[in-house]
Amino acid sequence: MKKVKAIRGAICSQNNEIEIIKNVSDLCNQIFIQNNLAENDLISIFFSITKEITVLNPAAALRKGKSILDVSSTALFCCQEAEIENGMKNTIRVMITAYMDEQSEKKNIYLNGAEKLRPDFAK
Repeated sequence: MKKVKAIRGAICSQNNEIEIIKNVSDLCNQIFIQNNLAENDLISIFFSITKEITVLNPAAALRKGKSILDVSSTALFCCQEAEIENGMKNTIRVMITAYMDEQSEKKNIYLNGAEKLRPDFAK
């Protein structure tokens, strides 16, 4: 039986289009692979960005990038992260809502410096 689960992740990125596209694709692809997701499992993908990321919305970056899953019919959304004193800069966070086997343990993915946000999930 399948259950709706929310999988989280984050990645640090330089503020240029090529890097944002690459990093968003890498992060989402790792989440898709590590959690054995298929296109029909995806419900929605929600991104947040810190104020330094201004060149490209990560939702647009995912559509432009090399996603291993077709996300063209998946709801994508992005907002700016709340500005927190001494918070990590140049960070793109994601929460993917998807159907997963009830007994499957979700794997949250943090890459490219974002491991500091959740060392408990870092490999």
